[in-house]
Amino acid sequence: MQVLEDAPLAPLTTLRLGGPARRLVTAGTDAEVIAAVRAADDAAEPLLVLGGGSNLVIGDAGFDGTVLRIATTGFELDGTTLELAAGEIWADAVTRTVDEGLAGIEFLAGIPGSAGATPVQNVGAYGQEVSSSITEVVAYDRSAGETVVLSNAECDFSYRHSRFKADPERYVVLRVRFALEDNGGRSTPVRYAETARYLGVEPGERVEVAAAREAVLLLRSGKGMVLDPADHDTWSAGSFFTNPILTPDQYAAFLTRLDGRTAPAYPGPDGCTKTSAAWLIDQAGFGKGYGTGPATLSTKHTLALTNRGNATTADLVALAREIRAGVRAAFGVELVNEPVTVGVDL
Repeated sequence: MQVLEDAPLAPLTTLRLGGPARRLVTAGTDAEVIAAVRAADDAAEPLLVLGGGSNLVIGDAGFDGTVLRIATTGFELDGTTLELAAGEIWADAVTRTVDEGLAGIEFLAGIPGSAGATPVQNVGAYGQEVSSSITEVVAYDRSAGETVVLSNAECDFSYRHSRFKADPERYVVLRVRFALEDNGGRSTPVRYAETARYLGVEPGERVEVAAAREAVLLLRSGKGMVLDPADHDTWSAGSFFTNPILTPDQYAAFLTRLDGRTAPAYPGPDGCTKTSAAWLIDQAGFGKGYGTGPATLSTKHTLALTNRGNATTADLVALAREIRAGVRAAFGVELVNEPVTVGVDL
């Protein structure tokens, strides 16, 4: 276990923003993770759990407590059953499953961050979510002071949400277990229209898992969603806002604000309708590359707020607030940020 005082946090996040941690603890085993959590809890000290830093906005003042960086490793594949340590690099794990010809997470290629973060956010992209393949999550329960195993149903997954996100102070994910599919090297059904068009198939068809992964990587790269230190469009937290899910009444009110435009609309849960945050942002006047300061929208995708190299978190937050207010004024829809915020209020 490595312990550093007054440690910079910005280099540990994909936004490269945020002040220092009073103490940074890097844990390489589950036992070290649990020991660090218990030590912080016993001392009643604030604790921030850090994985890949890809879905995190840290305030400029940093974190006045212990930041626990989970650096555990472990990739165990038994047939179609996969167990990942929380610290495993997610993109690398996807590549390894595709190399084995297994399906289930192939459309989640190129997503930055660690495996332990995927159930927290119910990570999803291109028509696939981890909730469709996760069977169990092994976590340390800070309230009970013990390690627990939560089934898929107990994780309470929904769109970009889970039990872990709803109660962020309670659980620290240690391991994630998946049930993958052996379809003879074929993918799960292609569900996302853009991916289907790119692959030249109809939605619902299957393709080679390697072809699915490559298509997703190319599509993500075109939107600046694959990390590249030389490309400031990738200095982001990915999609900054979730796609709004509107109740029937909210959707009816939304339709009255369109002025003849046709907004994307997809069936949501309980009779709700999901629309596109990217479309709303663009139509509200915030196009690709919007902004003149050190924090701007990506030149490749309106959902990514980026650090152009010398931004502060305050710069990024000001841009996020401007965009959120503009969408609210134009369409009466309140955008919700997807990244976790620490020491900063949007």
